[in-house]
Amino acid sequence: MAVPAPAKATRALAATAAALVLLWCVHFRGGLALSSPTNKGLIFNVHPVLMLIGFIITGSEAIMSYKTLPWNHDKNKMVHLILHAVALFLGSFGVYAAFRFHNESGIDNLYSLHSWVGLGAIILYGLQWLSGFSTFFFPGASPTVRRALLPCHMRAGLLVYVLALLAAELGFLEKLTFLQAAGLGRYSSEALLVNFTALVVLLMGASVVLYVTAPAQNEHTLGYSAVHKS
Repeated sequence: MAVPAPAKATRALAATAAALVLLWCVHFRGGLALSSPTNKGLIFNVHPVLMLIGFIITGSEAIMSYKTLPWNHDKNKMVHLILHAVALFLGSFGVYAAFRFHNESGIDNLYSLHSWVGLGAIILYGLQWLSGFSTFFFPGASPTVRRALLPCHMRAGLLVYVLALLAAELGFLEKLTFLQAAGLGRYSSEALLVNFTALVVLLMGASVVLYVTAPAQNEHTLGYSAVHKS
């Protein structure tokens, strides 16, 4: 099955966002490191990279998998589960990097709206994954219960995804505000890059939501509605 044009556009936006965040953190911010005795900012740089590429972009692929993958329902469900697990793991590590940066730099934790929304998103993401695993995978509920819970699972998943996007947008805004307060020019190349990256992420997120909520075009495009079959 060929990848639909909307999914290709979404992936192009995702690739662009990933390239831009890497350009920002590596070229403008100096690189990535899990430990740095002198430049603690390198530890922080792990945070936006993992949250975007791991948490949001991999999560986007998981959300779209039922419509983009050509395999049968069972295989698609397994990929959906694994991709969400990878996204959750990388996102959790990204949160750890932020906490480590704050702790080693003497900065307070959890004082901003970005941190509240982001932590809420990662916790809800984990709860959503656990509930989906226990209901649709193992030990698995009865087909009747699965059909009843499917709409809630879908809506909750998209709600958490939108919450993650909101956290990302707030994160870009917060970091750029701090940088500009420290002297970064408002119209500098880095400032424009951060704003453009945030815009691309917003467009990517909107395209994911529109794509997965659109009606299936044919019998080969299963979408989330196929979950009730297993």
